[in-house]
Amino acid sequence: MTLPLTPDELLTTTRSVRKRLDLDRPVPIELIRECLEVAVQAPTGGNSQGWHWLVVTDEAVRAQIGEYYRQSFDLYKNSPSYTGRVSGSAERKAVQGRVATSAEWLGDRMGQVPVHVIACITAGAELPAGNQAGLWGSLLPAAWSFQLAARARGLGSAWTTLHLRYEKEIAELLGLPPEVRQGVLLPTAFYTGETFKPAPREPLDDVLHLDRW
Repeated sequence: MTLPLTPDELLTTTRSVRKRLDLDRPVPIELIRECLEVAVQAPTGGNSQGWHWLVVTDEAVRAQIGEYYRQSFDLYKNSPSYTGRVSGSAERKAVQGRVATSAEWLGDRMGQVPVHVIACITAGAELPAGNQAGLWGSLLPAAWSFQLAARARGLGSAWTTLHLRYEKEIAELLGLPPEVRQGVLLPTAFYTGETFKPAPREPLDDVLHLDRW
């Protein structure tokens, strides 16, 4: 059963869920399968459908992935690109401060999230040296579709890629062949509360270009 959301409501209220992930409530695998059935309807270049989906529920394996994620997050937190370090208005800084706090919470608890969904794609042992838009464009829309389907079913998720610092180690842990590359890790769980709403964004006219820059 899905929530009574209009398409625009679904698209504008599917947020990155971190602190509101319910770490104690089990997630039925059937619900994850429903979301993935939606995800694999996404378009791919040349209808290649080269994706693979690792759904990790084993507690010990999740804990190991969580430890890799925590290590990567610690490095990110001390880097110049950390989301908590942002210039701009007081309002912008306040928003990014909340995002940073939420990200830190997940960084400490990734291994406790009931389901890890890792979206992968057949790419080769070495990624293309040039433009990779075609490759990832055949995976990332499907991952976003998974998040939308999850939201519609009362599940929360967050788009994370920090685990890729340890992609080889996690691939070995999960038994991935070398030609299958990871694109995104989606920690997934039931969420608490019902106050999802559109997020503050910069005005569209600041980033909209008609016909030319």
